[in-house]
Amino acid sequence: MTWSEEFHIPGGTVLIVDFGGQYTHLISRRLRMLGVLTVIVPYNRVSQLDVSRYDAIVLSGSHRSVLESSRDLEDAVARLLRDQRKPILGICFGHQLVSKILGGVVKSGCSEYGRVRVRILTSDPLFVGWSGEEYTWMSHGDCVVEPPKDSVVLAVSENNYIAALRIKALNAPIYTVQFHPEVAHTPKGLRLLDNFIGIARLKRAWTSDLYYARVLSELEKYRNIEGPVVAAVSGGVDSTVSAFIAKRVFRDRLLPLFVDHGLFRMGEPEEVVEMLKSIGLEPVVVNAQDRFLSKLEGVRDCEERRRIIGEEFTRVFDEFMEESKAKLFVQGTTYPDIVESGGTGVSDRIKSHHNVAGLPSWFREKYVVLEPLKYLYKDEVREIAKIIGLPEYFIYRHPFPGPGLAVRVVGEFNRRKLEICRKASAIVESILKKHGLYRQVWQAFAVVGDDMWVGVKGDARRQGYIVTVRVVESVDAMTADYMKLPYDVLDEIAREITRSIDDVTMVTYAVTTKPPSTIEPC
Repeated sequence: MTWSEEFHIPGGTVLIVDFGGQYTHLISRRLRMLGVLTVIVPYNRVSQLDVSRYDAIVLSGSHRSVLESSRDLEDAVARLLRDQRKPILGICFGHQLVSKILGGVVKSGCSEYGRVRVRILTSDPLFVGWSGEEYTWMSHGDCVVEPPKDSVVLAVSENNYIAALRIKALNAPIYTVQFHPEVAHTPKGLRLLDNFIGIARLKRAWTSDLYYARVLSELEKYRNIEGPVVAAVSGGVDSTVSAFIAKRVFRDRLLPLFVDHGLFRMGEPEEVVEMLKSIGLEPVVVNAQDRFLSKLEGVRDCEERRRIIGEEFTRVFDEFMEESKAKLFVQGTTYPDIVESGGTGVSDRIKSHHNVAGLPSWFREKYVVLEPLKYLYKDEVREIAKIIGLPEYFIYRHPFPGPGLAVRVVGEFNRRKLEICRKASAIVESILKKHGLYRQVWQAFAVVGDDMWVGVKGDARRQGYIVTVRVVESVDAMTADYMKLPYDVLDEIAREITRSIDDVTMVTYAVTTKPPSTIEPC
C-alpha cells in the first residue's frame, strides 16, 4: 500500500479507478488543483479496498476497448455500481464501461480525436458555466449508441455521438462523459470537474504544502539507515527538488551525483554544476561521455537507445553507490515518467524513461530507491520548488529528457547529428529568449533525422540535413499544442540555423498537437 492510499482527508478524498488511461493522473492533478485529495488505485486492486472511506469515485479512461474488456475489469466496476453510495464520474472509457454494465450498447467505428464540439441538450448542475455549445478534447474509437435504462442524455458531439449522461441512482448521482474534462484542450473542463466536486459536496482541504509535509515525513522513516544518501541530479526541476528535499532530511549525508553523459545542451553541464553549488548542493561530477556515446553510435531504434542509456546510468550509479557504501538512492521521477513507461501496471508503454523502465529490478532490490515526486506532475513540482525557495533558474528551465539529446536524433545516431542538434537547439532557445518568448513556452528544441535536402550554399549545390524545430505550449506535458510563433521569429530561427550550421540546408516547424504526437520525437 502506498502512502497516498493511507493518507485520508475525511469528507474530501476521491478514489480514482485507473484503467491504464494516459490521463489518469491528470484527472488527479486537476481535482487536487480544486482542493480535494485524490487516491489512484488500479482497477484490479479495487476489490481490496474499503470503498466507504472515499467520498466520490472517478473512473478513468483507458487504452483498451470496452468491447474487449476482461471479466475482472467489468466485475470491479459492477461492484462499485452495485454497492454505490458515493457520487461517480466516468470519463471516456469509464463512460462506455458504465453504460455497458448497466445495459447500454457500445459499438466501435465512431472515432473522435482532438478538438470536438459538443452540444448541451438539457440543463444540469454538471454543466453550470457551460454555453450551449463548447469545444472538448476527445480520444476514443468506441462510443455509446444506446444509453442504459433510467439515464438522461445531457450532451451530444458534433458527430451526434452521446457525449454525456446522467444515470438515475437511488443513493448518489452517476455522471459519465465521453470527452476528457481533465485536459487543458477542453476549455471548460476544469469547471465541469469543479461542478462535480460541488455535486459531491466534497471538502476542499488538499494543498501542495500538505504533500510536501507528507513527503518530509516519509523520508524521515529512512534516516536510521546508515551511510551516505546518493541523489541523482541533472539540473532539471524534478531532480533538483528531490535532492533539495532529501538534503533537508539527510543533511550532510546527501551526495548529489551529476553524470555527464555527453547528451546535454550546449554549455549545460558547467552551468548546472555552478547553480547546484549556489543552493548548497555540491555535486560529484562523473564524466561518462565516452561510455555513453560509444554505446549509442550507430543505434537507430530510439527505444533501444533509451534502454542503453538507462542501463549505463544504472552502472554508473551502482559503481558510485558501491564506492561510497550508500544504501539509499534518490531520483526525481514524476508521474508522466511512470505512466509513459507503462509503470502503473495497467497503462500502455509509450516510451521508456531511463529512471523507470530503464532502471533494472536488480538495482531496486539492491538499494532503497526514494522518489519523493512520483505522484506529481511538472506544474506541481514547480509549486513545491517555490515552497522550498529554489531560484527561478531551476523553476522555469524547460523540461529536458533524461536521455538528453539522444531522443532528438532520429534514425541512426552519430556524433555529427548530435552536434547539429545541440547547436540548432541552442539557436532556438537563444532567439526565443531574445524576443521574450522563452518562459511563455513549455519546451523548445531542434530535431535532426536522416532525411536530407538539396540546397545551395556559396553558389554551389549542397546536400544537407533537415532540422525540425519543435516549440510547444503545455501545462503538464500530458497534452500539448504547438506555439504559434510570429513569422519573423520563425524566419530568424531558420536563417540562423542554416547560416551557422554548415550541414543544414532545410528547417521545418512541427505543428502537431499531443496527442496524436508526443512532444519529443522518440
